[in-house]
Amino acid sequence: MTRVPGLFAAACLSLAAITASQPLAAQGLGHTFFMRGQVVKATGAEIIVCIGKADGAQVGQTLKVVRVVERPGPPKGTAQFDRRDVGTVTITQIIDDHFARASIANGDVKKHDLVELHR
Repeated sequence: MTRVPGLFAAACLSLAAITASQPLAAQGLGHTFFMRGQVVKATGAEIIVCIGKADGAQVGQTLKVVRVVERPGPPKGTAQFDRRDVGTVTITQIIDDHFARASIANGDVKKHDLVELHR
């Protein structure tokens, strides 16, 4: 009987070590299916995205670039928004846990566009 609590404690410690080794952002349910961030810099060929190691980003991944645009609605109604695909970028370097450098594969990428990878 004394071994069961010891084995249980060892299993709990092992599980804690596994989950602690993964960044919190990577543990979320949403990150199981997609990775989403924003273009924080877009000057010429240099693109920096707010997706990094903590999100599971890897060099070579291609991200879809989406722009949110407002569609005018009735004068007193709520504004309508559309998501428009505007291109793709390829991750060329992981900067840190939160950011990566990317190159434009195609399209017109601007600061504040959204980037996403569906797994």
